[in-house]
Amino acid sequence: MKKLFFIALSCSLTYINASAQVPGKMPTGQVLLPNGWKLSPAGRSLPLGDLPLNIQLSASGRLLAATNNGQSTQSVQLIDPKTEQQLDQCVLAKSWYGLAFSHDEKYLYASGGNDNWIYRFNISNNKLGKPDTLRLGKPWPNKVGPAGIAVNKANTQLYTVTKEDSCLYILNPQTGKISNKIKLPAESYSCILSPNDNLLYISLWGADKVVVFDTATQRIIKSITTGSHPNELLLNKKNTLLYAANANDNSVSVIKTQTNKVIETISASLYPTRLTGSTTNGLALSANNKTLYIANADNNCVAVFNVSKPGSSQSRGFIPVGWYPTNLKILGSKLLVANGKGFASMANPNGPQPLSKLDNSGHHVGSINSREQYIGGLFKGTLSFIAQPSPDQLKAYTKQVYANTPFNNKENKPVVTAGNPIPHKTGDKSPMKYVFYIIKENRTYDQVLGDLPQGNGDTSLCIFGKKVTPNLHAIANDFVLLDNFYVDAEVSADGHNWSTAAYATDFVEKNWPTSYGNRGGTYDFEGSRKVAHPRDGFIWDYCKRAGLTYRTYGEFGAMGKANIKTLEGHVAPHSPGFDMDIKDVYREQTWAKDFDSLLAINAVPRFNTIRISNDHTSGQKKGKLSPIAAVADNDQGVGLFIEHLSHSPIWKESVVFVLEDDAQNGPDHVDAHRSPVFVAGPYVKRNAVINNMYSTSGVLRTMELILGLPPMSQYDAAAIPLYDCFTDKPNFTPYNAKPAQVNLEQRNVAVNESSRRSELFNFAKEDAIPDLELNEVVWKSVKGENSIMPAPKRSAFVILEAKKKRDDDDD
Repeated sequence: MKKLFFIALSCSLTYINASAQVPGKMPTGQVLLPNGWKLSPAGRSLPLGDLPLNIQLSASGRLLAATNNGQSTQSVQLIDPKTEQQLDQCVLAKSWYGLAFSHDEKYLYASGGNDNWIYRFNISNNKLGKPDTLRLGKPWPNKVGPAGIAVNKANTQLYTVTKEDSCLYILNPQTGKISNKIKLPAESYSCILSPNDNLLYISLWGADKVVVFDTATQRIIKSITTGSHPNELLLNKKNTLLYAANANDNSVSVIKTQTNKVIETISASLYPTRLTGSTTNGLALSANNKTLYIANADNNCVAVFNVSKPGSSQSRGFIPVGWYPTNLKILGSKLLVANGKGFASMANPNGPQPLSKLDNSGHHVGSINSREQYIGGLFKGTLSFIAQPSPDQLKAYTKQVYANTPFNNKENKPVVTAGNPIPHKTGDKSPMKYVFYIIKENRTYDQVLGDLPQGNGDTSLCIFGKKVTPNLHAIANDFVLLDNFYVDAEVSADGHNWSTAAYATDFVEKNWPTSYGNRGGTYDFEGSRKVAHPRDGFIWDYCKRAGLTYRTYGEFGAMGKANIKTLEGHVAPHSPGFDMDIKDVYREQTWAKDFDSLLAINAVPRFNTIRISNDHTSGQKKGKLSPIAAVADNDQGVGLFIEHLSHSPIWKESVVFVLEDDAQNGPDHVDAHRSPVFVAGPYVKRNAVINNMYSTSGVLRTMELILGLPPMSQYDAAAIPLYDCFTDKPNFTPYNAKPAQVNLEQRNVAVNESSRRSELFNFAKEDAIPDLELNEVVWKSVKGENSIMPAPKRSAFVILEAKKKRDDDDD
């Protein structure tokens, strides 16, 4: 039986002119995030590092450890949870999630990530000693990937499960000798021992199951079906109930350990909904085992349930916390919350800076910690300390959580001009029949459109202005200029998921920082690995279920080969995927030829995704297109695309959306997520400036409404469609592409530090390059080798100051 919690509020979302909404701190004390959700974290806080994924208490509760597993500096912190002070910290080369104290509190074990070992720290006088390493195999590219760790009470057996080779490793934590290795059915996340150490419970991240391992017989004795993406596990004190958080189902499976059967599924979402997006991924029980706390990473809250009657759990409300909470613990009457992305988004503080020198692998070494200024490592985690709330306090917290969310479980009735060609609800008709969705690569608003005087731009950060991108400027001028648009993603790994599913799963969000930090790992984020897929698929899956025709040109498939099953037979046969040696004007030509052949037989699909991605650039790699030529080529590809479509007979029923999958490759003076977006078509307004705050999910919701598709996640369901960009008075005038104003064949010829660095970059795969270094190389190619990226002048986002501890209140 699924228990649902719902509070009716009078503040249901309506679509109004949002020009006054500017991301950042609000008069209410909330912080508005780029995706339209808000934060108002309860309690006090302590700074953590980049993307804390796990926190663990020692047996006595005297010590707390946190592992930081983000793109920038990775580390383990040792904290006194009672005084709320950091005791020690150790920077690690590689780490990921796994964390466990020995029962006697003499040792701390932490996953070494793709180094494929377990760190063993001696703890003495509240300090971490130099760690030893317990090796599971050779480092990456050997695939192991230790994740969750459990240690028996005698400290004679250590168990770790893995996410790369899907195994259980058993070893002696003192000698490091591996005694057994058992193959598991799928990628694993965590493991937990029963109180008598005779059973080990393992969550299978990629198989929607929990398996039970008998430590005596060394066999898996039971497989229990849970919800999608089970991750964190928790046993109650009596060892009668096992709780498994299911990230893709917004739920917790309650398992009776005596029978190994699910007796109840708890829905942790804010409303009764099947839509993914809560990302349930953390669990904690009160000292009396009567109250269960559940972290909802993407809802930025903790759900609270009374679980005193097994099988009849009752919701008590929600607690507002920070951005992307990943883990929970209870100490006495205090709730501890690891907030993966901290308390706010922000502008890039300095952008790329000159590097001191390079090592043999092409990465910078020296004193400049410039990784900290890259979006992938910009948002530092925090640890919240929250007193377990009284019933009245919990009611107030619950109201605050609902005030923070733009989502509800009912389709909103927008307040828009009558006759707007964007339907008001799913199923309503639109005069637009064909949707063309162009996905580009990685630029910020200021980099491209910062020179447009009618928009909120910073000309000092504009390196690909009107001369380089005449078509993008013309489209923004002739149709609509949107200067308050934000991508939902940080990088391409989650960007292509957000751009095609309005969601990135916990697997995607927790794994991309490893590969982007040059710590091993493969790029598994564009359909190549099933565990990364959203539960209900991508937008093409929704088209298929609705009976709509669809086709892709280079996105999630190339040269007729599909990355996902739904696209088999729907990939244009000659359209290339990500390949920096293929020009975008050629991509446009292959699309145009395919389009014309379909047009001739009246078979143009209703939904078309097109990859036009040379704005990524190849840096200053010698012999490759220069950054200016690459971006100008991209501009030509987009311009020629719209020209060709607008001169076709279906233009009168068409609309084109153009966006970047992310904004990682440059600075922006408003926010690191701000990016250019373009909309073109007969029903798009002309010569208009739109200041409304929009997002990637808002673009998807607009396309869904046109096509008659339901929302895919809580994020496109909550997002504001781009109503203000459209008019019911069509203008069928075709668009004529603007000729290039720079040399499209310009190649990199200079031999300098930037070109030498570029030679070491891997351009074969999306974002297989240190992006911060690529950003600087691109900047220097335009502004000169000795130039320095200027700092942004202002920021719309404000970091919430960590709430002071009670001891500081008298200051």
